[in-house]
Amino acid sequence: MAVTGTDTAQAVETVFRIESARIIAVVARIVHDVGIAEELAQDALVAALEQWPAAGVPANPGAWLTTTARHRAIDLVRRKETYARKLAEVGSTLDDVPPPPEPAEPDDIDDDLLRFVFTACHPVLAADARIALTLRLVGGLTTREIARAFLTSEPTVAQRIVRAKRALAKAGVPFEVPYGADREQRLASVLEVVYLVFNEGYAATAGDDLLRPALCEDALRLARLLSALVPDEPEVHGLAALLEFQASRTAARTGPGGEPVLLADQNRARWNRLLIRRGVEALSRAGSSPYSLQAAIAGCHARAVRYEDTDWAAIATLYGRLADLTPSPVVELNRAVAVSMADGPGAALPLVDALAQDPALRGYHLLPSVRGDLLERLGRHEEARAEFERAASLTGNARERDLLLRRAAHRP
Repeated sequence: MAVTGTDTAQAVETVFRIESARIIAVVARIVHDVGIAEELAQDALVAALEQWPAAGVPANPGAWLTTTARHRAIDLVRRKETYARKLAEVGSTLDDVPPPPEPAEPDDIDDDLLRFVFTACHPVLAADARIALTLRLVGGLTTREIARAFLTSEPTVAQRIVRAKRALAKAGVPFEVPYGADREQRLASVLEVVYLVFNEGYAATAGDDLLRPALCEDALRLARLLSALVPDEPEVHGLAALLEFQASRTAARTGPGGEPVLLADQNRARWNRLLIRRGVEALSRAGSSPYSLQAAIAGCHARAVRYEDTDWAAIATLYGRLADLTPSPVVELNRAVAVSMADGPGAALPLVDALAQDPALRGYHLLPSVRGDLLERLGRHEEARAEFERAASLTGNARERDLLLRRAAHRP
């Protein structure tokens, strides 16, 4: 079968979506400007769209895009008079000397992507701007997806990202490895970014697929790198444990056609026991941070051989402790689900109804979804149907929408 221009364009876009974060990270180290790095990565994408239909998709398309963007970055730097003067002073040429490496240190970050995350989480930016920028560039999330993660508006997120790029450029933030107190100052933002990137991969807010495995893999790899980088930081191990536990269930979360499989219906023989063991090991080194509590909750699920064996009372208690540490309507919604399993749907419905008044959950599809489930279990089927239909209208993910509409129609 012949490969069409449309097929090639789709291949280009797919590869770019997977590789864009790494491309931007590599280029940013050369041009020292996040906004320019993103533009050069886009230039490489345009070049691929122009050349690949005629020349064919290269054997290593990610490397082709990275090399193209890097060459353009080098060309840009070469044209800068200040850079030319520096080269003249050392009596060398750009082709002879690649961009200088960071100073070798025992605890250096040897991963471009992780280095980029630390740079984008510089304290010159407000915390929400750091996270929005990194999710956009590292996670490849759209402003809409980030807005849903923050439970805020798209214009607000867009403004944060634009201002963050300008602030980094204006401050001349170096793309270098942070050490000591500087690293500690950025660590919380880095952990939050890794956490949110994984979440978007684990349950995509939009699109035709429930999962975005590449995001989960990137986030899990970054969490493992962080664990090695700062082994004495319990919160890092808490995050790593959480992601290991969550990733262990990935294969069982979708059916043959990509449709969602609810936790109660998952084939637990398909859960990855190696990742669960890694999660247990990481959790043993974690403290009592929010990530550690979430990991403990995930561990309760992992230890249950059958769904019926799940210790829902313990999970409800852990969610209560989590709510004390980080008050959040989403945490309270999850606690209500655990309460419904431990004490029955009647005990949980008032908790969910109280959350319906929270403006942060307006438009959050899981609120009517949970309420629909409780009403269905209480035998209030017409009310449940309305809630499932409302939830379906709010989600941007096609797979979740189909599941919710099936539940509204009382179809398995």
